[in-house]
Amino acid sequence: MTTRGTPGRMIRIDDEMWEMYGQLCAEEGTTRTDELRRHVHSRVRAYAKAKGIEAPKPKPRIVRKKPAAEA
Repeated sequence: MTTRGTPGRMIRIDDEMWEMYGQLCAEEGTTRTDELRRHVHSRVRAYAKAKGIEAPKPKPRIVRKKPAAEA
């Protein structure tokens, strides 16, 4: 499934590692997806800088917040 107009990607990671990675991300207040996305963007920016080329600009993301629950 794709969201926000970006294609889905498939990676293979064993279940135990994936679960622990989910716990780590949750404790840091993020998601696996956001963490992986930041990592990829960081690596590509560093690569582009080292090669003297322009890195692709990340597309703006629309974040929709859920309405606060009534007390």
